[in-house]
Amino acid sequence: MLYLIATPIGNLGDITYRAVETLKSCDEVWCEDTRQTAKLLNHLDIKKPLVSCHEYTQKEKAPQLLEKLRAGFDIAYVSDAGMPGISDPGAVLVQACLEADLPYTVLPGPSAVLTAAVLSGLPLDRFTFFGFLPREGAERKQALADVAVCGCTVILYESPHRVKETLSDVLAAAGDCPCALVRELTKVHESCQRGTISEVLSTLPGEVKGECVLLFSIPQKTEAASTEEDLNVLLLKLMDHMTLKDAAREASEALKLPKKQVYARALELKSEQ
Repeated sequence: MLYLIATPIGNLGDITYRAVETLKSCDEVWCEDTRQTAKLLNHLDIKKPLVSCHEYTQKEKAPQLLEKLRAGFDIAYVSDAGMPGISDPGAVLVQACLEADLPYTVLPGPSAVLTAAVLSGLPLDRFTFFGFLPREGAERKQALADVAVCGCTVILYESPHRVKETLSDVLAAAGDCPCALVRELTKVHESCQRGTISEVLSTLPGEVKGECVLLFSIPQKTEAASTEEDLNVLLLKLMDHMTLKDAAREASEALKLPKKQVYARALELKSEQ
């Protein structure tokens, strides 16, 4: 059996009894970083063979994992912190097991996404997790356009030195909506700053420190606003692989909007790029 195990995101006391027992009983522990996992196992007084399997090697190491599972090994997989497969390696191993019809299971536990979601105080009847946004270019603009039309709570991971930029970009794309900046989850200096985006931005120090989760309560768009957002999203996609004129023509036909209006908006988007 392959066990995907959630590990502490800060406070080592958050490890579950079931996780400890499984780590003790498995044959090997595969992990994102052997140094990080060694610290956790030493804290738990567990001695196991460690096998490095991170984002850039999990695909090439998957056949070795399958071979060991077929031989009857029980293997635990852990990322550096939190749930494997959620903005962390692990999903490739799951797919390999599915394709090979081999068993795997998941042990629940610490998760920055869920912990930050509840701590934020924002509505959680529906929420969307985007992970880390692309850093620049058309991909980032497209991701921000997607965020702006969600109409629910959006959760992002972000590095501390890009937090201000991302807050400003979401402000421009979605307006001054309620948000929360959660830092250093489960650690001594855990904090949650709540308010509108502009209010949170105004309280930030010159240098933001600590691991960050950003959350935004994106309002439902009116029909007119939704049409405008749909036009922006469609034009950006079309302009990636065709001329501005052709993109405007296709968008006009798809959304049944006046050609002159669509072409003018395409020109604006082109100049913004």
